[in-house]
Amino acid sequence: MLELRHLRSLMAIAETGKMALAAERVHLTQSALSHQVRAIETHYGLPLFHRTSTGLRFTPAGERLLALARDLLPQVAEAERDLARASSDTRGELRIALECHTCFDWLMPVMDEFRRRWPEVEVDLVAGFHADPMALLADDKCELVIGSPPGRQAPARRKLASWPLFRFEILAVLPVEHALRNRRRLLAQDFEGETLITYPVPEERIDVIRELLRPAGVNFGRRTAELTIAILQLVASRRGVAALPNWGVKSYVDYDYVVAKRLGASGLWSELHATAPQALAGKPYLSDLLGIIRQQCAKQLAGIELLS
Repeated sequence: MLELRHLRSLMAIAETGKMALAAERVHLTQSALSHQVRAIETHYGLPLFHRTSTGLRFTPAGERLLALARDLLPQVAEAERDLARASSDTRGELRIALECHTCFDWLMPVMDEFRRRWPEVEVDLVAGFHADPMALLADDKCELVIGSPPGRQAPARRKLASWPLFRFEILAVLPVEHALRNRRRLLAQDFEGETLITYPVPEERIDVIRELLRPAGVNFGRRTAELTIAILQLVASRRGVAALPNWGVKSYVDYDYVVAKRLGASGLWSELHATAPQALAGKPYLSDLLGIIRQQCAKQLAGIELLS
């Protein structure tokens, strides 16, 4: 019998093109997802897709069920939101602070979709650059921080909840004329004597310094800028090098504005989390916002891995 979970799995397969990534999306193991697909195929006596060198290609039967999923799942989600409104007070304010300004590009369409779904919730961005966004939570100046896991930064006087969103790679960003532009990846010693351009935050919160440069004892200079575009302009002007999220530099690399390289032997990876006061953890609109973020980012940002 066809169930909603089957339709959600087919949507995940269609959006990712790979069983492993789709399994992560729906919080299953790859073998469990494969078993689920086989059960549907056995029930209807038809294959749902073929495996190709570029991924999974849906058969006509698979396309028909996928069309059903695209029609039905949004209606189910809308009904669930209406029931949440009927069962609890969903009015509120959601002020969002960003630790990293590279989030702006993908956050704007997320907020637009959230406003459409939850017009009764006032949602806004806390203006300006925030070197310590967790302090805004402690001072009741925002309700949600999108950035690093709270860890030791979390204010002890307020109970917080944190939700992992996705994992992403941090890339070294170089001027196009840089001597190392043809290297496949950069190691810690390649930063010796370089000027590293970063956001104006403590060094222990900068992944490339904490995870790569300090353990290797590398000597480097440092310059700061609050905006991502300012960092990229400084790099392009040969004022230094940077280390930024892969999604934040892709368009600039595509237009040959800068060059991006992987860091370390296996890449340098970080995670993005959402953190809010524990009192908001049960709010249905917050849960829906986190789902919108994961869904939109999975579609828009290449090279990320969703976290459950």
